[in-house]
Amino acid sequence: MPRINEAFLNLQASYLFAEVKRRSQAYREAHPDARLIDLGIGDVTLPLPPAVVRALEVAVGEQASAETLKGYGPYIGYEFLRGEIAAHDFGTRDVKLGADEIFVSDGGKSDAANIQELFAQDSVVALMDPAYPVYADANVMAGRSRPADSTGRYADFVYLPCTAENDFQPALPDRHVDLIYLCYPNNPTGAVMTRGALGRWVDYARAHEAVIVYDAAYEAYIRDSDIPHSIYEIEGAREVAIESRSFSKSAGFTGLRMAYTVVPREAQGRTADGRAVSLNQLWLRRQSTKSNGPPYVIQRAAAAVYTPEGQQQVRALIDHYMENARIIRAGLEAAGLTVYGGRNAPYIWIRTPAGVSSWDFFDRLLAEAQVIGVPGSGFGPSGEGYFRVTAFGSRAQSAEAVERIAARLRG
Repeated sequence: MPRINEAFLNLQASYLFAEVKRRSQAYREAHPDARLIDLGIGDVTLPLPPAVVRALEVAVGEQASAETLKGYGPYIGYEFLRGEIAAHDFGTRDVKLGADEIFVSDGGKSDAANIQELFAQDSVVALMDPAYPVYADANVMAGRSRPADSTGRYADFVYLPCTAENDFQPALPDRHVDLIYLCYPNNPTGAVMTRGALGRWVDYARAHEAVIVYDAAYEAYIRDSDIPHSIYEIEGAREVAIESRSFSKSAGFTGLRMAYTVVPREAQGRTADGRAVSLNQLWLRRQSTKSNGPPYVIQRAAAAVYTPEGQQQVRALIDHYMENARIIRAGLEAAGLTVYGGRNAPYIWIRTPAGVSSWDFFDRLLAEAQVIGVPGSGFGPSGEGYFRVTAFGSRAQSAEAVERIAARLRG
């Protein structure tokens, strides 16, 4: 039999959201009459914008005629969509991108997992802690770390703690690193990074010849006008940063699957003998080999997001979820919990009561309030003592979940 990739054996036992689902399902089966409210996985609950639905219908109709049928599309996405992305997501913020720097994909999770393929196996990886689990897991699968130690930290990664004590802003690494994963607005803490703070990271990456993998999946939720939406708003970032975004949480595409990653022409890596190599061209080669791009009908739906009607409808979705976030945050604070996030991001980060671990808090809320969230420790060791809930539930569910949690705390 063939030998396996033993790096997979270095992964921690279960993917975080799979474990949340397993425990929740076990509770449902044991309590079939329970009415659970799921504020755990960040899945949307509102329907797709009408402009998107109409675009889907038109695109499906095109597939019914030989004259308008679309088969294989460009590996990196249709230019009609990439042009809209460049104009609306970046041009309106005075960031100039070429369509050839934008690579359309089937999801931010895929890009977050796959981008590490461009870099050598001995690359040193720096991770925000806590962070979206895929950043660490994909690099473990690639063989960049031995198993986690007793604290839950993978032995060969550089961890950048983000806690209330440092306002969820990681310190610069105290050693050389090659890859730096940053996510702002942050999942799970809901924190944002100021222009000055992000500038220090760009300066560090330029000085140390590192690359920043910048996850901006939640930039549409930024309310503070002083907070940058893109790392490319920072001078010099085109040389050292790769940025990814998703239509899932802004336009409700969790079921349609659509995202994109920007790899600027200036971004470079090097060979073992020191030759500079374009990361843009490497990613183009990788995508051309391993992907055929999202379906034409989905890309047409995404392009509808940028119409005036689509922009208005998407903003209404975001406003709805951010009102949910306000309700949840205010209600939990009134119940006596210490709460972060929820102002520029759709996530609320709760400090668990003293002496209660994040998984114990999960089990208690599930059993006593029938509310599902996500234990902070699942996002990394520095997430211990915290708990995440999302604002993506319905308005009624969000309000009821707060009442249930408050009642449980009073009891």
